[in-house]
Amino acid sequence: MENQLPDLDLQNVRFVRLLWCDNANVIRGKAFHTRFLAEHQKHGIGISMAQQAIPVMYDAVAPGSGLGPVGEAWLAPDWSTFNPLPYAPGHARVMGDLVTKGVPWVLCPRGFLRRMIAAAAVEGLEIIAAFENEFYLLQSAGLNAERDAKPIPVDHTVFASTLGMDLNQTVIDAIADALIAQKIPVERYYPESGPGQHEISIRYTHALQAADWQIAFRETVRGVALRHGLRASFLPKIFVDQAGSGCHLHLSLWRDGQNLLPDMNEMGELSAIAKAFVAGILHHLPALMALMTPSPNSYRRLQPHFWSGAFRCWGVDNREAAVRVPSNPVPPSPTHFELKTVDASANPYLALGAAIAAGLDGIRRGLDPGEPISVDPGTLPAAERQQRGIDRLPENLGEALAHLQQDEVLLQALEPALAQAFLAVRTAEWEAMKQFTLEEEVKLLLERY
Repeated sequence: MENQLPDLDLQNVRFVRLLWCDNANVIRGKAFHTRFLAEHQKHGIGISMAQQAIPVMYDAVAPGSGLGPVGEAWLAPDWSTFNPLPYAPGHARVMGDLVTKGVPWVLCPRGFLRRMIAAAAVEGLEIIAAFENEFYLLQSAGLNAERDAKPIPVDHTVFASTLGMDLNQTVIDAIADALIAQKIPVERYYPESGPGQHEISIRYTHALQAADWQIAFRETVRGVALRHGLRASFLPKIFVDQAGSGCHLHLSLWRDGQNLLPDMNEMGELSAIAKAFVAGILHHLPALMALMTPSPNSYRRLQPHFWSGAFRCWGVDNREAAVRVPSNPVPPSPTHFELKTVDASANPYLALGAAIAAGLDGIRRGLDPGEPISVDPGTLPAAERQQRGIDRLPENLGEALAHLQQDEVLLQALEPALAQAFLAVRTAEWEAMKQFTLEEEVKLLLERY
């Protein structure tokens, strides 16, 4: 990509936004003017190390993070991710890697995902993934009133309503066009269950690009919405009596160009290696939730009978199971599985990297996920759930953080410094918001996610 950088002038790019995603999953960036490209082309821009210890509530360092006012990291551009921004003419985006003394910094979330991809490669595996986002389009109350105004959806339609498509066609088409202009393939679209809620699915790709695309997706949806006088929010739960927004993670395992998910001897069955990977995720899921559903607001969405995956189990085409294995009408089937206990308050590099770490642990230990569940687990008597090993997953962030603090596999994968900073950030958020009402959460977090 480096030899194409002079084309910046031809594309009328004035500023290049160099992005990173912090431990609170706030997308942040510093921009440099293209007239000073030579100074930033390789080494990027310096940021305080303490940026990886900032919780979502304010720009101050979380206690116990191990980070403070001393120390500089460099946000080095990965030029393979460069894209002019269709919704911000004159600006372009490039993802950054956090570097210290010329080597990857252990606290870099993108670096963590790279390490987990490398760990999978040692097992001869390539991880293919996609994030499936739901989001709300909301009316804008004006810049001065937005912070205190209650969110108002752009419509009051229902799931897959063609009226919802017609009412929002202009902005949805603009979002799709902007994604495609950034070489992000748009696969499906439909209005979701909540008023003003929508889902746009993008195609699967290799793991690092999937996480990069998740950052670009959130940025694009928000940016295009703003240009249409709207707000977009991926906050897991905005309205008490309406559907929450998930960000389901779709995964498959590949080796030498072959999808390893289907059992080639039994149509519709998972292979042994896929079952072990799923078993690893289920085994670690209570701790994984601290990384995948890491906001106090997340747990308002994760309720039984709401198709959000509130129980630790797996099933074929079972939307109440935490892990759903979709079936295909023609072989090969299945081609992937879906982890439902993920939302867009999760840093995608940490969430996907942790899922890989858990799945690899399942493969190495030969774990068994048990039999698939073919009913709504919430309808089973408690004694039967216990007998079948179906657990209610953590019901708040504090419980999930406690599980992560005891999960040696995930802590070792994160490495001590990243684990310490992440736990400090999310613990500070839990302590600050554990008594919040939904209205207070929404007021604080609506614009963050």
